[in-house]
Amino acid sequence: MKYIYIILLLAVLGASLFFGIREFTASNNRNTNINPNTNINQGFNQNTNQAVNAGPENNNINIPTEVINANIAVESVQGVRPEITRGNTEKKQVIFTFDAGSGIQSAQKILDTLKNHNLTATFFLTGKWIEKNPDLVEKMSVAGHEIFNHTYDHPHLTQISDAEIADELKKMDDLMLYYTNQTTKPYFRPPYGDRNAHVVEIAGNQGYTSVFWTVDALDWEESTGMTAAKVKDRIISKLAPGNIYLMHVGDNITGEILEEMIQKIQNQGYKIVSLTEGLK
Repeated sequence: MKYIYIILLLAVLGASLFFGIREFTASNNRNTNINPNTNINQGFNQNTNQAVNAGPENNNINIPTEVINANIAVESVQGVRPEITRGNTEKKQVIFTFDAGSGIQSAQKILDTLKNHNLTATFFLTGKWIEKNPDLVEKMSVAGHEIFNHTYDHPHLTQISDAEIADELKKMDDLMLYYTNQTTKPYFRPPYGDRNAHVVEIAGNQGYTSVFWTVDALDWEESTGMTAAKVKDRIISKLAPGNIYLMHVGDNITGEILEEMIQKIQNQGYKIVSLTEGLK
């Protein structure tokens, strides 16, 4: 009888251990599943990673660079086009990109400075900006600069429907075709940097790949105290092969510092190229 009790006790302990392991494994799997609808901007410790600001008109979204790369890479396994966050790091070159969705304060200075240095850059424009500034769009196009899609109305893409996302991209592209006879495909930049894997997938279905950035110059924070000196320091201190720099047309700082930045970057042996060239 004593042996029967011992056998029963061992059986109970074994069953408890078995189901305990199953529950631990299931719980761990639940915690590591990635929801493709989760906003990439949420749920990360801002204090343990260097944060990259997410856009010119939103002070609340900060995205660690490492997190951007990790999440998009994982989602790409599920068929989502990988997001671009930097160019070819094997070449000593950087990519200048300029977003335009509101003002034109630096527009002409940017174009003049690029022309003086015989540089081709990349612009992400909204449809509404094109409607208000067709002359500047023509100058960009004639000068050979790349123009890609920044949506029509600069919305938070994670907060609108799939049909509205597609419409935002199409309306902008239609305007580009009308004014320049050129398409904005294959690249788009989500306004405010606000996107998730689902947004990237919907844009991909329309023929677009999302382009983020490596370094946000923060020129768009001019109205809240950002200075030209701080912007220059951000650009130069973070200089590295393949960097995609985010700058803006609708502030005064960029136009003021661009000449100096080009000279300093080139003096360090770097080329400044367009997005298409920088990805080769």
